[in-house]
Amino acid sequence: MKSYSANGVAMAVVLVTALSVGAPARGQTPAIPTQSTINLTLEQRRNIKELIKDLDVPSVAANVDTAVGATVPASIKLSPMPANVAAKVPQVKAHMFFIQNTKVVIVDPKENKIVDAID
Repeated sequence: MKSYSANGVAMAVVLVTALSVGAPARGQTPAIPTQSTINLTLEQRRNIKELIKDLDVPSVAANVDTAVGATVPASIKLSPMPANVAAKVPQVKAHMFFIQNTKVVIVDPKENKIVDAID
């Protein structure tokens, strides 16, 4: 029978513990971010809202989740970001958007996820 040193066992425990810290438990999903992922200033957010509010874009139903990180349902029609908005706020040039009541919801079209919602 082999004998293991106390130091070797302690190192193994420390290593296993270190590898498991920060990883989601089995069956859990990682948390969805709740902050904007495109870092817009207040002025940029105001510009986007002002420029888009006058467009003839229909509003989606109030029960659609508009939280940052949420996946946009396939039933939602996304609109391309207008050229005048992209000129003033280059970070959103490649993004799409939809309107919910008075909220402008900005979507990353590659992942179909919400990156910001401007009230």
